[in-house]
Formats: sequence, structure tokens, C-alpha cells
Amino acid sequence: MQLRKRRSKEKAEVHTGALNDILFILLLFFLIVSTLANPNVIKVNNPKAAKDTKVKQNVVVSIDKDQKIYIGQKEVVPGFLDSAIHAAVLKSIVGKDTPSVVINADTIAYYGEVFRIMQSAKKSGAKVVANVQ
Repeated sequence: MQLRKRRSKEKAEVHTGALNDILFILLLFFLIVSTLANPNVIKVNNPKAAKDTKVKQNVVVSIDKDQKIYIGQKEVVPGFLDSAIHAAVLKSIVGKDTPSVVINADTIAYYGEVFRIMQSAKKSGAKVVANVQ
């Protein structure tokens, strides 16, 4: 009796159809979540601009339509604005990098306040960026 070894010409394959679907769903989920994660907590209507400039946001100062001023999420009394900005800039200094102050002003906000924030940030030694969209 002669036994022959039978060789299979077919090779084993791993079916990745379901894996592709799961990876696509995860990719969509992370893209949607990343667009929703925004450090701007105070809703303001920013002016529109032609170019998009991104800056590392150390200190975010927002002025809403009711002329209320916020540093981060905390509302600041206008009389103590200079000292609050100076304290926030000193807190955000890391290494040799110059901290930046990003100003989010509503389109109907008084730009005298924006300029006051810019001057205060410059006196504190920070870069100033006005956020436009």
C-alpha cells in the first residue's frame, strides 16, 4: 500500500472585510470628535479672514457680545483686567518660549477693549494674536 502525501495548493487567508469596516468607523469617530474638541468655550462671532493662522494658545481672552471679558473660562472684572492678564501670562511661561495671548472678540465687541488687552499683553511680554475665522 502506497500512501501519497497530499499537498494543498490553497494557502490559508485571513478575511479582513470586517476589520476594514471597524477601522473605518473608528476613523470617522475620531475625526468627528477632534473637530468638536475646541478650546473656545465662550461663543463669539469672529470676523472672517482670507488666511488661517494657527498659534499655540497659552492664554485665551474672549470678549462676548455683552462686552464681558473672559480669560479662559473665568469672567474678569474690567478694572482688574491688566493684573489678570499679567498673572495668566506669568503662569503660562514654559522654558524659553514666549507665551501668546489669543484674543477671541465678537464682531460687535468694542475694539477699544481689544486694543486694551493687546497693550496689557505686550506689557506682560507676550505675543498677541487676534483670532479671526
